[in-house]
Amino acid sequence: MTDISPKVERMVAILDENKNVLDAAALMVSKYIGSVVVTRASAVTGIFTERDLMRVVAERKNPAEIKLKDVMRTELVRVSMGDTVEHSLALMRTNRCRHLLVFEGDEFVGIVSLRDLAMLMLEEKEVLIGQLTQYITG
Repeated sequence: MTDISPKVERMVAILDENKNVLDAAALMVSKYIGSVVVTRASAVTGIFTERDLMRVVAERKNPAEIKLKDVMRTELVRVSMGDTVEHSLALMRTNRCRHLLVFEGDEFVGIVSLRDLAMLMLEEKEVLIGQLTQYITG
């Protein structure tokens, strides 16, 4: 069972909870990402994702007028660097989310996405296939 550490993104997009939804959307577009971590006084207080943005739009709210703290997810689904891909995927399934915040103790260290975990699983399978092929043909 592989741990998630190789795919944890440490260069995370972070915005203060008093920024507006339009700021978050612009940041996500400019960095080609699907979420931003939301903070208050440098402490992580939530996460804002593409799904949250779609909810704001569907409710016909003005993204320039809505603060992140009013629409972000505050139920933080956490993992640690040593957690397995399987455990992380189970958490995503249970919590119906595509991003997990990675902590070491109380310290926020990064984020991992469903796409990251899928890539890690594919890489793991490719290595296994190569080993099996070598064993059979070797």
